[in-house]
Amino acid sequence: MIKSSTIGIFSSAVLAVALSADAQLFNQPKSGLQPMRSAVDLIKKQPPLAVNQPLLGKVTPDDLHIIVSLSKQRAYLLTGDQIIVDSPISSGKHGHSSPSGSFTVLEKDPNHHSTLYGDFVDSSGRIVRAGVSMHIDSAPSGTHFQGAAMKWFMRLTGEGVGMHVGILPGYPASHGCIRMPSDGAKLFYDHVKVGTPVEVQG
Repeated sequence: MIKSSTIGIFSSAVLAVALSADAQLFNQPKSGLQPMRSAVDLIKKQPPLAVNQPLLGKVTPDDLHIIVSLSKQRAYLLTGDQIIVDSPISSGKHGHSSPSGSFTVLEKDPNHHSTLYGDFVDSSGRIVRAGVSMHIDSAPSGTHFQGAAMKWFMRLTGEGVGMHVGILPGYPASHGCIRMPSDGAKLFYDHVKVGTPVEVQG
């Protein structure tokens, strides 16, 4: 006669093997499908800012133009066909896509603030409601709207789309603007002028 403790150990071992097999089976992606990637994974795949310093030191604002690639999530500062600065970006998300086409820098503002997106703050500056839109949100009593900071802003359209410092999660996430890392935005801002051509490729 087999002791009950021996049966229990044997049953536990069989159950562990079965659960392990199930886990391996269910963790395998279905044919043709890839596991979902996190935002962190996407960020890691976005190459960092690259600068051709010798070339940057030789050019003037009259020599420059900008190309923004929405598909690659990159912005390029060029002279002729030579890339001087290659920067990661985050363009407009679904429903707020960045416009494509030919533009020029219409305005430069080092400390611009959005007139549409921001926070509702009280009289002491404390944020009462964050991430609001003036299109759809109403200010709670005793608060006022404070526009989101858009440092090193380079305006591309009359509707307010531009290039500026912002959060880069590794994919399109803005309300239409071209977000850039702080050092990249500053390089573009310092070297372009009002009137610099900008090509946004969809």
